[in-house]
Amino acid sequence: MNSFKEIDILSLEESNAFKLIGKDWMLITAGNEKNLNTMTASWGMLGVLWQKNVSCIFVRPQRYTLNFLKNSDYYSLCFFSDKYKKILSYCGTHSGKDIDKISKTGLSVDYDKAPYFKEAKLVLICKKIYTDYIDPSGFKDAAIHSEYENKDYHKVFVGEITKCLEKE
Repeated sequence: MNSFKEIDILSLEESNAFKLIGKDWMLITAGNEKNLNTMTASWGMLGVLWQKNVSCIFVRPQRYTLNFLKNSDYYSLCFFSDKYKKILSYCGTHSGKDIDKISKTGLSVDYDKAPYFKEAKLVLICKKIYTDYIDPSGFKDAAIHSEYENKDYHKVFVGEITKCLEKE
């Protein structure tokens, strides 16, 4: 029931990144087998950069998951069916600094260079290849500044997608 098959990213059937990320959301997870954290995200991108299949994720500096991402070479992106929406909402509104979100939600962790969840329908394992903070001097649309009233600009992570796992 919780088994995955590795597939070529080019054969991915779930290919609408706008729906997967923006509407269905994802869990960004980093750390090791014993010490990890996850957070819900609805901002991100999938595409091609530097002749590599990549993900691009954005994490605010106050998020507990940020230190796990900074200290890990790999991270995972997990996508779920609709029945997990309440769990994703919980993971997005509670900090792993304060509680053990993973045990509270009942999610099961597996590990392949990065922690990921057995309940996901799709998992992308990503190797970090670039990081930086968003530079507000680059905003060409003044309205974007309203996203950052606290000047808490996102840290950007570009990760090469090294493995794509799909639920069997």
